[in-house]
Amino acid sequence: MLPLNKILVGDCIALMNEMPAESVDLVFADPPYNLQLGGELLRPNHSRVDGVEEDWDKFEDFETYDRFTRDWLAAARRILKPEGSLWVIGSYHNIFRVGATLQNLGFWILNDIVWRKTNPMPNFRGTRFANAHETMIWASREKDARYRFNYDAMKALNDDLQMRSDWLLPICNGAERLRDEDGRKAHPTQKPESLLYRVILSSSRPGDTVLDPFFGTGTTGAVAKRLGRNWIGLERDPTYAKAATARIEAVEEAPDAAVLDTPPKRSAPRIPFGWVVERGLLRPGTSLFDLRRRVVARVRADGTLIGAGPRGEHRGSIHQVGAAMAGLPACNGWTFWHYEDGGDLRPIDVLRERIRSEAPV
Repeated sequence: MLPLNKILVGDCIALMNEMPAESVDLVFADPPYNLQLGGELLRPNHSRVDGVEEDWDKFEDFETYDRFTRDWLAAARRILKPEGSLWVIGSYHNIFRVGATLQNLGFWILNDIVWRKTNPMPNFRGTRFANAHETMIWASREKDARYRFNYDAMKALNDDLQMRSDWLLPICNGAERLRDEDGRKAHPTQKPESLLYRVILSSSRPGDTVLDPFFGTGTTGAVAKRLGRNWIGLERDPTYAKAATARIEAVEEAPDAAVLDTPPKRSAPRIPFGWVVERGLLRPGTSLFDLRRRVVARVRADGTLIGAGPRGEHRGSIHQVGAAMAGLPACNGWTFWHYEDGGDLRPIDVLRERIRSEAPV
């Protein structure tokens, strides 16, 4: 049995090796970066920068760090379901070594995501560029795995534009930053919830199990709970685990599970374009345009289109005519074609969604 929605205190490698194989849907890992920091870092006013000085970020040499990385990645891969995926975040200090190791273990890299920080820490010494980003690697368990990607949810989250691989988000600050009784940061590398929101929403679904082997103060668990996912936190420091427990207990779950599920459009009931015509949402003879009004076609009574352009006259479905008139090998007619509504152009896809929302099909 998996210890769902619990924090286990101990060594993450040993704890993962005790779990059933192929039992977890998603792993998010924020491992030690092996920063190799030397000496104190001071601001121009000589105040001390509160950086990462904890023992868990210190390794004897690169060989020791690589061995640690290989062991925890191998343990994570064993417990991932065949369709599961793994995210790991790092900086230039470690992410390239981590990437090579996960490839050697059989993971298949799907994307590298650049987290661009809106408010990064300056380079106080003025000897290098300011480090304004961190890198995340998203990988499936193997090359041909049928991993989950909620493309439509990511597009909707981005104002109906395809989500890119550079994410502009602030660092964890303000009320979200956990602090101890003396007002100091409870954890030096606490990640913002907005970052984990995208990770979890993009590659899991409600009811899935998300595991974080370097749980820290519980950002992964807090966001997973908010999004209706199960979570498992592994953390070797009891102080961090205690702070994470209190934080997650204060998170309210969504009252209605229906608002959490974001099924892909292709899983929705099929709506032929002819239904749009027969229900009077578009009339025969209506002109349709591409977004820039470079091509035009007319709606026919049977739900096909007829269009004339530099490449001649074209008749057929919204997809066939769109591809032919645009000179493309394929075309999604629902997003390519637009109709006029009060002087504005709207994609015909909104009419399909109107029919879907009226009643089950």
